[in-house]
Amino acid sequence: MRGVMRGRVRGAALGAVGAALVMGVVTGCSAGAGPDPVRNAGGSAAEKDGKTKKDEDKDNDKGGSVGAPGSPCPMPVTFDLVADWKPEAVEPAADDEFAGLLEQGPVSLVCEIDAKPAGNIGFIRVWVGADAGDDTRKVLEAFVADAAADRRKEAYTETKAGTFDATEVSYVNTGEFLDEPKKERAFAVATPKGVVVVDLGGSDSEEHEQMLPAYELARKTLRSS
Repeated sequence: MRGVMRGRVRGAALGAVGAALVMGVVTGCSAGAGPDPVRNAGGSAAEKDGKTKKDEDKDNDKGGSVGAPGSPCPMPVTFDLVADWKPEAVEPAADDEFAGLLEQGPVSLVCEIDAKPAGNIGFIRVWVGADAGDDTRKVLEAFVADAAADRRKEAYTETKAGTFDATEVSYVNTGEFLDEPKKERAFAVATPKGVVVVDLGGSDSEEHEQMLPAYELARKTLRSS
């Protein structure tokens, strides 16, 4: 019961703790009376540069990257962000009461990327810790066990995260204090500076599904900082 309560408190408080501890789409319109000679000559300017409209939409969805020195969250890894997701570094808690909320299994929270400005309720969180040579699956198993004492459909997969070999987990959190079971997902990679865990947390399974593209972008573009 203590483990369930701790997991529930952590899930409810992490967003507030992260905020307390740390202090586009471009549109253009033109009106013309006549036909566009560029389009009539064989496609749009973007298409002549080798880009389709779909490519342009993807570019507009990007919101830069996070993780490199000088970014809001310097980390062992860097990845791309969806537009309007806002990263903030999380500093170690001086108060023992909050310190436990910033640790999960063998890793500690270093960055929260807030989806609220993009219209969703949830975060991508980045955790760093353990030793560089530690097994990513074992780290992820300990991470999940500490996050959700009650869970089902727990499934681990060996995959790729950008340039890294990775272990990924998906599961359903069934903690008794949740309003309903909630989907969760995370992946772990080993870097020379320790194991990095990236997880996706939403207020419910619907938010989780809506935020998956941002999580997938992070996973696919992951690289060393």
